[in-house]
Amino acid sequence: MATTPDEHTLEFLLAFDGRVHSFEKGYWIKFEIKRVQASAERPHGLRYSFTLHGPDGTRLLGFDNAHAPPANAAPFEKKPRMVDHWHRTSTDAGTPYAFTTADQLLVDFHKAVMRELAFRGVDLAVTGESD
Repeated sequence: MATTPDEHTLEFLLAFDGRVHSFEKGYWIKFEIKRVQASAERPHGLRYSFTLHGPDGTRLLGFDNAHAPPANAAPFEKKPRMVDHWHRTSTDAGTPYAFTTADQLLVDFHKAVMRELAFRGVDLAVTGESD
């Protein structure tokens, strides 16, 4: 049976669980991803946290689904059940993220990381990897 491109990307991502990639000046990214039972909150069946950290360990940005992002809806509106979101800064409580595929999640995280590193004057080449 042939695998779809997204299944291939998902297997690739699952293999990254626990992996850390280092950049110059002490910046690093960490991947955490596991299969979980699909639910209303995680219909894709994944629990993930992809984060960029500064030299002192502070999380600078991240994509995850560990908790629901804050609801911006009026009190009488139904709050979203999806928990996929991203933190644009170290103090951002979370903004909803529209998860579509594992491939797109990786692309979106990569774009956000590259934009932040470029803003900080950090070379975009990975200087080291560890599990």
